[in-house]
Amino acid sequence: MNRMRALNLLLILSVFAALAPLAVSQQEDASAQSQSHHEAAQKDPHHTCPMAMEERGDKGMGFSQSKTTHHFLLKRDGGVIGVEANDAKDTENRDQIRMHLSHIAKAFAAGDFDIPMFVHDQTPPGVPVMKAKRDQIKYRFEETENGGRVVIVTGDPEALAALHDFLAFQIREHKTGDSLSVQ
Repeated sequence: MNRMRALNLLLILSVFAALAPLAVSQQEDASAQSQSHHEAAQKDPHHTCPMAMEERGDKGMGFSQSKTTHHFLLKRDGGVIGVEANDAKDTENRDQIRMHLSHIAKAFAAGDFDIPMFVHDQTPPGVPVMKAKRDQIKYRFEETENGGRVVIVTGDPEALAALHDFLAFQIREHKTGDSLSVQ
């Protein structure tokens, strides 16, 4: 009986020994894939998964990203963040846009950029300076026919450069097609 147990144990150990290299190989493949994705993200600081960003946007902003259109404008004295419901009859998204942008104007004025950091899964360019210079930047929410906008104004050159970096990042991330030139 003891001999039978010893043979069974030996058989089990042999199977584990034979499978161990396969498990290590799979773990190395997964690690390599993860490293490859990490390297791609490091090479392109704007590398994100559009589907994941859209899902985080729906959650973080409180309205459908696919039923709305974002615009980001770089102005000589600041910039504009605008969002509109695509359908004029879509009052639900229009009202959610207005609530969100009103909140964003207040949050940004207080130096709180948690929502864009959540949506983009990173700290957008310009945010550290915008936080540090929050007393030099004014944020004003305005309703539009199908949504709203946040008008941002500053007279501080460093804050202005940071704001333009932030808005340019938003243009690229949201693929809005808006001009990266100051208007």
